[in-house]
Amino acid sequence: MSEKVTVRTLRQMKTRHERIVAITAYDYPSAALADSAGVDVVLVGDSVGNTVLGYDTTLPVRLEEIEHHLRAVRRGLKRALLVADMPFLTYGVSVSESVQNAGRLMQAGAEAVKVEGATEPVLEAIRAMVGIGIPVMAHLGLTPQSIHQFGGYRVQGRGEQARALLQSAQAVQSAGAFAVVLEVIPASLAQQITETLEIPTIGIGAGVHCDGEIQVWHDLLGLNPQTFKHAKRYANLHEVIQGALRAYAREVRERKFPTEEHSFE
Repeated sequence: MSEKVTVRTLRQMKTRHERIVAITAYDYPSAALADSAGVDVVLVGDSVGNTVLGYDTTLPVRLEEIEHHLRAVRRGLKRALLVADMPFLTYGVSVSESVQNAGRLMQAGAEAVKVEGATEPVLEAIRAMVGIGIPVMAHLGLTPQSIHQFGGYRVQGRGEQARALLQSAQAVQSAGAFAVVLEVIPASLAQQITETLEIPTIGIGAGVHCDGEIQVWHDLLGLNPQTFKHAKRYANLHEVIQGALRAYAREVRERKFPTEEHSFE
């Protein structure tokens, strides 16, 4: 087994110009598959709300739900760094609550937490969490917890927004974040941020110049019927699984399964 990935490993990978591979996972088998495939970072994202729990957005996801999935993923990992999303309103409201909630995720198995945005309350929360030894990954650009403020899933950082986004990236670095996710921003801006920061950038819909890439499990494997410009399907498991289930249902109804081979005397 390769050496365990840590926060320090990611910084070294940026220095060596080695790309960081990250993916979301929400259960034990998915985590074990990702780990054995050599993925560097596994994120228990609040995207579990959309992909697994049936919510329309990430906003209804509760801390307890992240904890539940986090414990399952923890049992499937040996090498990859495990990061957990802090759900909406579990950070940036008060420093003490931010630290306590992050602590709960660390006790559930996380090795780092991820927060969205760079407002002063969020920066204050990052400083406080880092100050007591909790590694924090930042998330800028299209931040799903602010979806109603954006008015939908839209590209961020265009035009006059570019300078503000660069300043936000510098701010989260100064606050102590060890890495930053850049979601759905122009590739040229992502390159500028990547070249400016000392900490790694991990893109999703941010072009090839980031220090790494993260994708959602269900998008990558074609489990989500919906497709996105920033995602590539490496398989179409939705079709495969649906076909298998239809075949199973047909054989049961036609009394073709189970056979003697699958029965006991």
